Amino acid sequence: MRVISFNCEGIFNAAEKGFFDWAQDQDADVICLQDIRARENDLIDAPFTPDGYFSYFFEDYTRHAGQGGVAIYTRTPPKAIISGLSMHEADVHGLYLQADFDKISIGTLLVPETDNSPESLNWRFKFMEEYLDYLNKQRRKRREFITCGSWQVAHKKIDLANWRKAQEKPGFLPPERGWMDEILGGMDYVDTYREVDREGGKYSFWPTDEAREQNDGYRFDYQVSTPSMKHRVLHSGIYSGLEFSRHAPVIVDYDWELSI
Repeated sequence: MRVISFNCEGIFNAAEKGFFDWAQDQDADVICLQDIRARENDLIDAPFTPDGYFSYFFEDYTRHAGQGGVAIYTRTPPKAIISGLSMHEADVHGLYLQADFDKISIGTLLVPETDNSPESLNWRFKFMEEYLDYLNKQRRKRREFITCGSWQVAHKKIDLANWRKAQEKPGFLPPERGWMDEILGGMDYVDTYREVDREGGKYSFWPTDEAREQNDGYRFDYQVSTPSMKHRVLHSGIYSGLEFSRHAPVIVDYDWELSI
Protein backbone atom coordinates (compact mmCIF):
# COMPACT_ATOMS: atom_id res chain seq x y z
CA MET A 1 0.00 0.00 0.00
CA ARG A 2 1.41 3.35 -1.04
CA VAL A 3 0.24 6.47 0.80
CA ILE A 4 1.07 10.03 -0.26
CA SER A 5 0.62 13.03 2.04
CA PHE A 6 0.88 16.58 0.72
CA ASN A 7 0.14 20.10 1.98
CA CYS A 8 -0.87 21.69 -1.31
CA GLU A 9 -1.38 25.25 0.00
CA GLY A 10 -4.30 25.58 -2.38
CA ILE A 11 -5.49 22.71 -4.54
CA PHE A 12 -6.03 24.95 -7.57
CA ASN A 13 -2.46 26.27 -7.48
CA ALA A 14 -1.06 22.78 -6.99
CA ALA A 15 -3.07 21.53 -9.97
CA GLU A 16 -1.72 24.34 -12.15
CA LYS A 17 1.80 23.34 -11.14
CA GLY A 18 1.20 19.74 -12.26
CA PHE A 19 0.52 17.95 -8.99
CA PHE A 20 -2.30 15.75 -10.30
CA ASP A 21 -0.33 14.80 -13.42
CA TRP A 22 2.54 13.75 -11.17
CA ALA A 23 0.27 11.94 -8.71
CA GLN A 24 -1.33 9.82 -11.44
CA ASP A 25 2.11 8.34 -12.17
CA GLN A 26 2.84 7.41 -8.53
CA ASP A 27 0.56 4.36 -8.26
CA ALA A 28 -0.66 5.51 -4.85
CA ASP A 29 -3.44 3.66 -3.06
CA VAL A 30 -4.30 6.68 -0.92
CA ILE A 31 -3.52 10.38 -1.39
CA CYS A 32 -4.07 12.73 1.55
CA LEU A 33 -4.11 16.49 0.96
CA GLN A 34 -4.03 19.32 3.46
CA ASP A 35 -4.86 23.03 3.10
CA ILE A 36 -6.91 22.67 -0.07
CA ARG A 37 -8.39 26.21 0.24
CA ALA A 38 -11.47 25.36 -1.81
CA ARG A 39 -15.18 24.69 -1.63
CA GLU A 40 -16.23 21.09 -2.28
CA ASN A 41 -18.70 22.28 -4.92
CA ASP A 42 -15.78 23.65 -6.95
CA LEU A 43 -13.97 20.29 -7.00
CA ILE A 44 -16.43 18.09 -8.89
CA ASP A 45 -14.55 18.05 -12.20
CA ALA A 46 -11.12 16.95 -13.43
CA PRO A 47 -8.40 17.09 -12.31
CA PHE A 48 -9.81 17.25 -8.77
CA THR A 49 -11.64 13.91 -9.10
CA PRO A 50 -8.89 11.80 -10.70
CA ASP A 51 -9.76 8.64 -12.60
CA GLY A 52 -9.53 5.48 -10.54
CA TYR A 53 -10.04 7.19 -7.19
CA PHE A 54 -12.91 7.87 -4.83
CA SER A 55 -12.70 11.52 -3.76
CA TYR A 56 -13.63 13.00 -0.38
CA PHE A 57 -13.33 16.58 0.88
CA PHE A 58 -13.84 18.47 4.14
CA GLU A 59 -13.83 22.22 3.66
CA ASP A 60 -13.39 25.25 5.91
CA TYR A 61 -16.92 26.47 6.70
CA THR A 62 -15.95 29.76 8.36
CA ARG A 63 -16.00 33.22 6.87
CA HIS A 64 -12.36 32.59 5.99
CA ALA A 65 -13.38 30.04 3.38
CA GLY A 66 -10.61 29.63 0.88
CA GLN A 67 -8.25 28.61 3.67
CA GLY A 68 -7.76 25.23 5.32
CA GLY A 69 -9.68 22.14 4.33
CA VAL A 70 -8.46 18.61 3.62
CA ALA A 71 -9.04 15.82 1.08
CA ILE A 72 -8.61 12.08 0.66
CA TYR A 73 -8.35 10.13 -2.60
CA THR A 74 -8.49 6.35 -2.38
CA ARG A 75 -8.56 3.54 -4.94
CA THR A 76 -10.40 1.26 -2.51
CA PRO A 77 -13.86 2.43 -1.41
CA PRO A 78 -13.86 3.00 2.37
CA LYS A 79 -16.39 1.50 4.76
CA ALA A 80 -16.96 4.94 6.24
CA ILE A 81 -15.80 8.55 6.02
CA ILE A 82 -15.48 10.58 9.21
CA SER A 83 -15.37 14.36 8.88
CA GLY A 84 -13.84 16.17 11.83
CA LEU A 85 -12.51 15.42 15.30
CA SER A 86 -15.68 16.25 17.27
CA MET A 87 -13.87 19.46 18.22
CA HIS A 88 -16.11 22.32 17.07
CA GLU A 89 -13.49 25.02 16.69
CA ALA A 90 -11.28 22.71 14.64
CA ASP A 91 -14.07 21.12 12.63
CA VAL A 92 -15.45 24.38 11.24
CA HIS A 93 -12.01 24.92 9.70
CA GLY A 94 -11.98 21.49 8.04
CA LEU A 95 -8.81 20.24 9.72
CA TYR A 96 -9.35 16.45 9.71
CA LEU A 97 -10.88 13.80 7.47
CA GLN A 98 -10.68 10.03 7.94
CA ALA A 99 -11.33 7.01 5.72
CA ASP A 100 -12.13 3.74 7.52
CA PHE A 101 -11.24 0.43 5.89
CA ASP A 102 -11.17 -3.09 7.28
CA LYS A 103 -8.82 -3.03 10.29
CA ILE A 104 -7.22 0.30 9.39
CA SER A 105 -8.14 3.99 9.25
CA ILE A 106 -6.23 6.61 7.27
CA GLY A 107 -6.67 10.27 8.13
CA THR A 108 -5.50 13.60 6.77
CA LEU A 109 -4.70 16.32 9.31
CA LEU A 110 -3.95 20.04 9.08
CA VAL A 111 -2.52 21.41 12.32
CA PRO A 112 -3.30 25.15 12.63
CA GLU A 113 -0.51 27.47 11.55
CA THR A 114 0.45 30.54 13.52
CA ASP A 115 1.60 34.04 12.62
CA ASN A 116 3.28 34.30 16.04
CA SER A 117 0.51 36.52 17.41
CA PRO A 118 -0.77 35.63 20.90
CA GLU A 119 -4.21 34.79 19.48
CA SER A 120 -2.96 32.36 16.86
CA LEU A 121 -0.48 30.76 19.26
CA ASN A 122 -3.21 30.25 21.86
CA TRP A 123 -5.48 28.63 19.26
CA ARG A 124 -2.65 26.40 18.06
CA PHE A 125 -1.76 25.23 21.57
CA LYS A 126 -5.41 24.67 22.43
CA PHE A 127 -5.80 22.47 19.37
CA MET A 128 -2.63 20.55 20.19
CA GLU A 129 -3.85 19.81 23.73
CA GLU A 130 -7.28 18.65 22.55
CA TYR A 131 -5.75 16.54 19.79
CA LEU A 132 -3.70 14.63 22.37
CA ASP A 133 -6.98 13.56 23.99
CA TYR A 134 -8.25 12.43 20.59
CA LEU A 135 -5.11 10.36 19.96
CA ASN A 136 -5.46 8.72 23.38
CA LYS A 137 -8.94 7.56 22.41
CA GLN A 138 -7.65 6.22 19.10
CA ARG A 139 -5.07 4.08 20.89
CA ARG A 140 -7.84 2.26 22.74
CA LYS A 141 -9.50 1.13 19.51
CA ARG A 142 -8.72 -2.26 18.03
CA ARG A 143 -7.56 -1.05 14.66
CA GLU A 144 -4.56 0.50 13.01
CA PHE A 145 -4.29 4.21 12.22
CA ILE A 146 -2.16 6.23 9.84
CA THR A 147 -2.48 10.00 10.16
CA CYS A 148 -1.03 11.91 7.23
CA GLY A 149 -0.50 15.44 8.31
CA SER A 150 1.01 18.82 7.97
CA TRP A 151 1.94 18.90 11.65
CA GLN A 152 3.79 22.25 11.39
CA VAL A 153 6.48 21.08 13.84
CA ALA A 154 10.05 19.97 13.29
CA HIS A 155 10.35 17.34 16.01
CA LYS A 156 14.11 17.07 16.49
CA LYS A 157 17.26 18.93 15.47
CA ILE A 158 17.68 16.48 12.60
CA ASP A 159 14.35 17.67 11.19
CA LEU A 160 15.46 21.16 10.19
CA ALA A 161 18.49 22.70 8.55
CA ASN A 162 19.31 25.37 11.14
CA TRP A 163 17.88 24.52 14.53
CA ARG A 164 19.82 27.22 16.37
CA LYS A 165 18.11 30.12 14.61
CA ALA A 166 14.71 28.43 14.85
CA GLN A 167 14.55 27.84 18.60
CA GLU A 168 12.31 30.83 19.28
CA LYS A 169 10.15 30.51 16.19
CA PRO A 170 6.84 28.65 15.77
CA GLY A 171 7.54 25.22 14.37
CA PHE A 172 10.42 24.48 16.74
CA LEU A 173 9.26 25.92 20.06
CA PRO A 174 9.86 23.75 23.15
CA PRO A 175 6.10 23.21 23.79
CA GLU A 176 5.61 22.11 20.17
CA ARG A 177 8.51 19.69 20.32
CA GLY A 178 7.23 18.43 23.66
CA TRP A 179 3.87 17.77 22.02
CA MET A 180 5.57 15.61 19.39
CA ASP A 181 7.58 13.91 22.15
CA GLU A 182 4.32 12.92 23.83
CA ILE A 183 2.79 11.59 20.61
CA LEU A 184 5.86 9.70 19.38
CA GLY A 185 7.21 8.78 22.80
CA GLY A 186 4.61 8.74 25.53
CA MET A 187 1.84 7.38 23.32
CA ASP A 188 4.15 5.18 21.21
CA TYR A 189 2.90 6.46 17.87
CA VAL A 190 5.39 6.00 15.03
CA ASP A 191 7.02 8.53 12.71
CA THR A 192 6.96 6.16 9.74
CA TYR A 193 9.34 8.20 7.60
CA ARG A 194 12.09 7.87 10.20
CA GLU A 195 11.67 4.09 10.33
CA VAL A 196 13.49 3.97 7.00
CA ASP A 197 15.39 7.23 6.62
CA ARG A 198 17.28 8.09 9.80
CA GLU A 199 19.61 10.62 8.18
CA GLY A 200 19.18 14.38 8.15
CA GLY A 201 19.19 16.76 5.22
CA LYS A 202 15.79 15.93 3.74
CA TYR A 203 12.94 18.32 4.45
CA SER A 204 9.33 18.79 3.41
CA PHE A 205 8.89 22.57 3.79
CA TRP A 206 10.86 25.61 2.69
CA PRO A 207 9.43 29.05 3.59
CA THR A 208 10.90 30.86 0.56
CA ASP A 209 12.30 30.08 -2.88
CA GLU A 210 15.75 31.06 -1.64
CA ALA A 211 15.42 28.68 1.31
CA ARG A 212 14.47 25.88 -1.09
CA GLU A 213 17.48 26.58 -3.30
CA GLN A 214 19.74 26.39 -0.25
CA ASN A 215 17.81 23.47 1.27
CA ASP A 216 17.24 25.56 4.40
CA GLY A 217 14.12 23.61 5.25
CA TYR A 218 12.01 21.89 7.88
CA ARG A 219 10.43 18.45 8.05
CA PHE A 220 6.91 19.55 8.98
CA ASP A 221 4.99 16.77 7.20
CA TYR A 222 4.60 13.30 8.68
CA GLN A 223 2.75 10.03 8.35
CA VAL A 224 2.19 8.95 11.96
CA SER A 225 0.94 5.43 12.68
CA THR A 226 -0.05 3.15 15.52
CA PRO A 227 2.87 1.09 16.90
CA SER A 228 2.34 -2.22 15.10
CA MET A 229 2.52 -0.51 11.69
CA LYS A 230 6.17 0.20 12.47
CA HIS A 231 7.24 -3.17 11.11
CA ARG A 232 5.17 -2.76 7.96
CA VAL A 233 7.02 0.29 6.64
CA LEU A 234 8.83 -0.75 3.46
CA HIS A 235 10.01 2.55 2.01
CA SER A 236 9.73 6.25 2.72
CA GLY A 237 10.65 9.31 0.75
CA ILE A 238 10.11 13.03 0.25
CA TYR A 239 9.65 14.11 -3.35
CA SER A 240 11.33 17.44 -4.08
CA GLY A 241 11.79 17.24 -7.84
CA LEU A 242 8.94 19.41 -9.04
CA GLU A 243 7.64 22.24 -6.86
CA PHE A 244 3.87 22.05 -6.28
CA SER A 245 3.82 24.28 -3.16
CA ARG A 246 6.22 25.30 -0.40
CA HIS A 247 5.71 21.76 0.93
CA ALA A 248 6.81 18.50 -0.67
CA PRO A 249 4.84 15.24 -0.91
CA VAL A 250 5.75 12.54 1.62
CA ILE A 251 5.52 8.99 0.24
CA VAL A 252 5.45 5.85 2.40
CA ASP A 253 5.00 2.25 1.25
CA TYR A 254 3.49 -0.23 3.72
CA ASP A 255 3.24 -4.00 3.75
CA TRP A 256 -0.55 -3.79 3.82
CA GLU A 257 -3.36 -4.44 1.38
CA LEU A 258 -6.45 -2.29 1.71
CA SER A 259 -9.79 -4.06 1.86
CA ILE A 260 -13.33 -3.19 2.86
